[in-house]
This record gives sequence, C-alpha cells and structure tokens, in this order.
Amino acid sequence: MSEGATTTANGSAKRKKSAPRRATAESMATKQREISVSEFFAKNRHMLGFDNPRKALLTTIKEAVDNSLDACEEAGILPEIWVHVEQTGESRYKAAIQDNGPGILKKQIPLIFGKLLYGSKFHRLRMSRGQQGIGISAAGMYAILTTGKPIKIVSKTGLKKPAHYYELRIDTKVNKPEILNGKGDGEDIPPGEKGDQYIQDHGIEWVTHHDPETPDASPKPIASGTRVTLDLEAKYQRGKGSVDEYLEQTAIANPHVTLHYIDPSGHQKTYRRSTDVLPPEAAEIKPHPYGVELGRLVSLCKESTESSLSGFLTTSFSRVSPSIAKQICDKAKLSTRMRVKRIDRDHAEQLYKAIQDTKISNPTTDCIVPIGEEQLLKGLHSVVPAEFYAAATRPPAVYRGNPFQIEVALAYGGNVETQKITKELLTELLYETDARTVRQFLILTFNGLGPDAADKIIKQSKVGTRKSPNKLKPKEIDHLFEAMQNINVNEGQTMQVYRYANRVPLQFQHGDCAITKTLAQTNWRSYGLSQSRGNLPSGPITIMVHIASVWVPFTNQAKEAVASYDDIQKEMRLALQTVGRKLGMFLRRRMKVKQQADRRSIFRRYLGEVAQAVSDINGTDKDLIYDQLLEVAKKKTAEADMVMDESGKAVDPTQANYGGGVLIVDKDDDEMLAEMLNRPAEAEPNASPDESTQGEQGELFDEDESDDDE
Repeated sequence: MSEGATTTANGSAKRKKSAPRRATAESMATKQREISVSEFFAKNRHMLGFDNPRKALLTTIKEAVDNSLDACEEAGILPEIWVHVEQTGESRYKAAIQDNGPGILKKQIPLIFGKLLYGSKFHRLRMSRGQQGIGISAAGMYAILTTGKPIKIVSKTGLKKPAHYYELRIDTKVNKPEILNGKGDGEDIPPGEKGDQYIQDHGIEWVTHHDPETPDASPKPIASGTRVTLDLEAKYQRGKGSVDEYLEQTAIANPHVTLHYIDPSGHQKTYRRSTDVLPPEAAEIKPHPYGVELGRLVSLCKESTESSLSGFLTTSFSRVSPSIAKQICDKAKLSTRMRVKRIDRDHAEQLYKAIQDTKISNPTTDCIVPIGEEQLLKGLHSVVPAEFYAAATRPPAVYRGNPFQIEVALAYGGNVETQKITKELLTELLYETDARTVRQFLILTFNGLGPDAADKIIKQSKVGTRKSPNKLKPKEIDHLFEAMQNINVNEGQTMQVYRYANRVPLQFQHGDCAITKTLAQTNWRSYGLSQSRGNLPSGPITIMVHIASVWVPFTNQAKEAVASYDDIQKEMRLALQTVGRKLGMFLRRRMKVKQQADRRSIFRRYLGEVAQAVSDINGTDKDLIYDQLLEVAKKKTAEADMVMDESGKAVDPTQANYGGGVLIVDKDDDEMLAEMLNRPAEAEPNASPDESTQGEQGELFDEDESDDDE
C-alpha cells in the first residue's frame, strides 16, 4: 500500500488528507516584482477616465485639446485647433487633434506621448490645464490596448524647418516609448511643397493651411504645430457628456480660441474666437510655507543646497523674508545659522510648528489668471442665447497655501435646447441613444430639462412613457418634435450647470463636485427662482462656475470633480450670491414691467370703445376723444409708477443699479410680457375696434420703452 493511505475495517484503502502546503519566505520572494506606473494604470484605466467607450473618446480629445491650449498660450500664440472624429468600424473611431502651437522638439516627442508621468507642469506652481503628465500618454496607452494601433504624431517647430513624424507605442512593463517607424528614430518631413507632397504620398494627416480670413484672400500656411492621431475603441454619442458639449463649453471659457470640429457624420462646425487678446501668462511661484506638510519639509531640507537655515527658508518658500525667517527660527528655538544638513526629524517638527504659529502673508496671485468678467460675458453670450447675463470674479484666496480664484457667470432666459434642435438631428439622437425610454432620453440628452418638463413633452406628443427611442415610428417622431418646439418647458426646466477648473470643462461626477454641492446649498428662492430644499433651482437659467488655481484639488486622477474644501466652497458661495443679487434685481424689474403692462392693458381694451361710445352720443370726433383719453392715461399711469428716493426725488423703478458685470439683451415690454404668458407677441384681433386705434394704443408702450432707454 502506498505511503499516506490507511486500511479501513472492510479492507478498502482510504487516502489521508494531505497537510496544507505552507509558502516559505523564499518562494514568496520569487513572486514579488516591481511594476511600472503605466502597467498599473493599464489595469486601472477607469481611474484616468477610460472606464467606458463613450467616456474614453471624450477623455482622449479633452487631454489633447488641453495640452494644445496650454502650449499655444505659453508660446504667446492665439490658439487655433482642429478636431476630427471619424468612425472606422463598429465601435472603432479615429480621433485627430491638431494645433498651431510652437511644436515639440524631436527628442521630446516620444517621451511626451509614450511615457506616463512625464511633463513640465507637475513641479511648477502656476495655473495650467494639465497637472500630472498622465493625460495624453494615458490616452495613447488606452488606444494601443484596445486596437493595437500605434499613436501617430506630427510636430513642426517652424515654417522652414522639417516636421517630425512618429509612430510609437508604450512599453507598459518599463513605462518607455517604443518607436516603430524610421528604424526606431522617426521620420523627418522636409518643409515646403516637397514636404506637402511627402505627406500626401504617405497618407499622413496634417492640416497645411489656415482658413482664409476673407473669401478673396489666399490661405496662410501653418508655420508650426502638433497633430496627434489615435485609433481607439470608443462610442460617439451626442448630448450630455459628449465631445460636442465639451468643445462648446471650451469655447465659452476660452473666447480667444478658434475651434474647427468635424464629427463622425461629417458635419463641420467652427467656434470663432470672440477676442484677439490672449490671457496674461501665469507666473511660477515657490510653495507657501502653510501648504507644506511635515514630511515634505523634511525632504526639502535634505534636497536643499543652502548652508544656513535662514537661507533655506527664504529661498525655498514664497513670502518668507529674512525677518520672517528669523521669527520662525526664534519660535522653533533654532539658530538662523544652523546648517540645513544637520536638521533631523525633531528639528523639522519644531520648525513646522513654528511656521504654523507665524503670521505669513498670502502667496502672490500672479500665478493664476482668471477669465475675467468681460470675457465670461462674451464667452457665455456667444454660445448660450439668453436675455440677461451676469458675471462676478472673486478676489484671490488661499487654501492650504495654494492661491485660487472663483468666477461665476449666469445666463437667464432664452430657449431651451429642445427648441433649438432640428428634426433631422432629433432622429439621429434617437437612433444613437442608449436610453431605454423616451422620458429618459429627453432628460439625459438635453441639458437643463427636468423630469416635469419631459413629462409635459411626452404627454403633448402622446408618445408612451415606456416607448423605446430606437423604435419610434416616423409619425411619432414628428409628434415628439412638434411638442418639443411648442410646449413651454421653462417651469419644469432645471438649472444648467457648467463646471470648470483652470478653463477646462468638468462633465462627469456632478454629485461629488464641490461646485454642484455649493449650488444646491445656496438659497436661490431669495433671488426669484423656485427651488426645493437641497436641490438645484428651476427655471431657464445657465450658470458656469470656474476655479483657477496653481493646484486644483481634484477628487481623482480623472480630474472630473473638485474636492469640498471649506475655503473653496465659501468663495463659491459668495460669488454665487453676487450674481444671484443681480439676477434678483432683473427679475424684479421684469415683474414691475408685467404689473405695469397688466394695468395698462385695461386702457388698451377700453379706450377705443369709450371713444366710440362718446362719439355716438354727442357726435364728437372719435380720434380726437381717443387722443385726449390717451394723454390722460399716460399721465395717470406715469404718476402711479413714480417712485421717490430718500430725498424725495423721482426715480425710474425699471432702472436697476447692477454694479457692473452685466449684459442685457433688450426686449420691448410686449415681447417680454408675451414670453411670460407663453404666447406670440401680437395683439389679439379683438383687442380694439379697428386697426388704426390698435396702432395708436400701441404708442402707450412705445413711448414708455423710449423713456426707459433714456
């Protein structure tokens, strides 16, 4: 009998259970190995925003456009960007992004696009869109993982200099680029016509000329720039969280950029710049002592080349003068001449506590560049149609030693997206959507459209609430389109929120973002909007919130939401209250106009009939009687509307002192009242006895409007 078996009573053999095998330290050690950062993110790509095909396409374009904008602004070039998305197969897309920036040196191209955590922005404290050096290389890694096709890069640094062309992939085991063309060294494309012919012969994608400024002008060649092309597994879909929405929001926050966009359907759209002025260049600053933690302080001491403690403090940190350094050393009970290399952990802890107890000025704020109220109004007005715009830029503030600035812009009124869409586009959206029901499709596709408004549209169109969008018949689409165009959804419309960090739109994780939380916590009822507790307000309103900082506290590496720091939320709340007060003044003015119009509409109804009745009784000229009654009506309504200030002087109640940062698209009283009542701005046919009287009665409003302008 074999070893390890026993004999039972009936003689049969029974195998003993073997003891569990115990791993030794040596065997465990053989399984351990170092992993590279690219290998880690290849397995955890959801952390970088590549958790589904639709989001992957957006993240890829977003990272490339952000890099292009940073490069152009740093070089002092007005940015012009070309974005082309092309479908190459089922769930396969090609994304190409080109800019007119300064270009990239040949030796830097493989490292920038083929190595994670490689860049120039991580170690510099200044405002920039990118921060970690992960974005564009992570997009390339995702493209290679999903399609196996290499990243293609063309970069040119001057009109008469050769362009550099690379095809590369990332070796995730060692986090290094692998160059596939030109025998591992890339290819150089000669300048001029010879280079243009080379590009055409080899099928290399490159926009060679700018659009002509006028129809008669000849196009100018593109002197420099970079183009990156990636083939990836993706999904293109319009609506919320789409590439189209990202580019539109980018145009709002960057009015100095021109964006050319070709979508997978071949439709071309260009967002023209509304200003030729580049934002000022952000300066680089040193870390502020309040933002340095104990462990980092110990590392800085070891890395410093300064000999004395005083010299270390003044050269390593901002806002630390020799006198401030002496105060810190005195409180830490350390000599200003103490050698930095002799500082141990106990000394560093004394130094850290002394820094926290010393009053040090806030860091300089030239490291951040806000958009500015004027540019906010221009950008929002160029994309969002409305009748009232307000903007506010808060003074710079500090969190954890990092300077930041909050800006808010608001647009009120105008048509919602459901009324701007064409029937052809609606049909495409219904075919592309993943929504299971028409109600879900309406809420997810159109920004600001709430559940109540969606229910109104569905009820009006008589399309079933559980009907699948992909299965709607042509007649049902016609009914849905008609309802979307005609029904008033302002009451059921929710606030449309644009979130930005360093001019970059944030399109996902709304609920986790400090911006959304602060908006919901603000009391908008005091500014004339309807709002339920803990929710965003309702109404035809679009609001954008921008945080500019040297280091934005994102909640994850995908950079989709801002962390809830108390200092940041406080500044957001103050900025929101500023534009809220301006909106409240505007809405009160509208209400005043409505009240005046309601009273004067009584005269519009009866003056003509009274004049006709008096003329029938005594034979007096009807027009003469009407003119006299009209003069009395103007005088009496003007006296009734008169408001006195504290000194007893008459003031115009319709003129509000908004205090700057406001843009109003003027509308006459008839049009404004018609919008409030949801009817066309036309007089009813039975409002007056004849057409001539109706025209004269309209003068009552025309003259009041001219008075307002004065």
